[in-house]
Amino acid sequence: MPHAPQIKIPATYMRGGTSKGVFFRLQDLPEAAQVPGAARDAILLRVIGSPDPYGKQIDGMGNATSSTSKTVILSASSQPDHDVDYLFGQVAIDKPFVDWSGNCGNLTAAVGAFAINSGFVAADRIPENGICVVRIWQANIRKTIVAHIPVTNGEVQETGDFELDGVTFPAAEVQIEFMDPADGEGAMFPTGNLVDDLDVPGVGTLKATMINAGIPTIFLNAEEIGYNGTELQEAINGDPEALARFETIRAHGALKMGLITSLEEAASRQHTPKVAFVAPARDYLSSSGKQVMAADIDVLVRALSMGKLHHAMMGTAAVAIGTAAAIPGTLVNLAAGGGERNAVRFGHPSGTLRVGAEACEVNGQWAATKAVMSRSARVLMEGWVRVPGDTF
Repeated sequence: MPHAPQIKIPATYMRGGTSKGVFFRLQDLPEAAQVPGAARDAILLRVIGSPDPYGKQIDGMGNATSSTSKTVILSASSQPDHDVDYLFGQVAIDKPFVDWSGNCGNLTAAVGAFAINSGFVAADRIPENGICVVRIWQANIRKTIVAHIPVTNGEVQETGDFELDGVTFPAAEVQIEFMDPADGEGAMFPTGNLVDDLDVPGVGTLKATMINAGIPTIFLNAEEIGYNGTELQEAINGDPEALARFETIRAHGALKMGLITSLEEAASRQHTPKVAFVAPARDYLSSSGKQVMAADIDVLVRALSMGKLHHAMMGTAAVAIGTAAAIPGTLVNLAAGGGERNAVRFGHPSGTLRVGAEACEVNGQWAATKAVMSRSARVLMEGWVRVPGDTF
């Protein structure tokens, strides 16, 4: 029986923040995959190496973690005053689906560079030396992001001395502004409350701040669920009962936030919402063995992504953290000491991160104007990825 040969698709493998993903230009995808649907999903699944019952993604570009099972499609922007449209697909590891429900804040750091290198930014807007401002339309959540990309001798500057906890080597700093970061079209606090009582059968009634900013996120108090906020990955990811409990909390939170209409839908919406827990600052050892001092942070935060505790912090969740910290009375704000603030430095499993946010109350409703953070990005490999021709 003859087998279809492999096809080649132009692609770039990039690190953005503490994530990695395969980047495509829309026009380079096979025609059937240039529109949303089964063909596009099938190709991206095969590129990443999913679904993989072994959980390793050996036969693909994924690295068997939520941070590395990612894809990005860029195209000329459909919006005025924007350079590029950015579409993010979170690829499940052991299931045959791609989640298009949210953004990846970490890979956002790489979008600007890829847009410049791929011809989406007009040549007259790229300085010979300086900062190129790339205007990004985040198509998943329909929001504007502004990336400030360093340029040297007319080319994107990737090397530098900016250090990002969770990334081994230094690189050039990329500042990212998430404009009007409330996710989607609804209220920032979909229940209308800064803190809710979230009833979770089999778990109990938990205090929760449920916010749509950067990405829909459910914040819990660490102490209330049996943690102190200094946990590293193995403390939770090696505990199947804990993971199941967090998934139950996530499903009930998603229902209360109006993101799903039945609990069963949560299984096919793994990327959003996120679940995170917070605690007051205290000393701890990061995953690299680096000492993090309570005096150097405002609050401890741990977050789960795609069912596992994240090794650092998702960029979109960092936006949610910064925004919630800026609003007096949320669980994040209270864990950070309360009061008004326009920036927060939080401790995560790999170290620390600072994020700034601006929020204001208008007619009884909270709104955020923007959140700002610094990340870095780097091209790891460029050329083509190959998939069997009968994939789609």
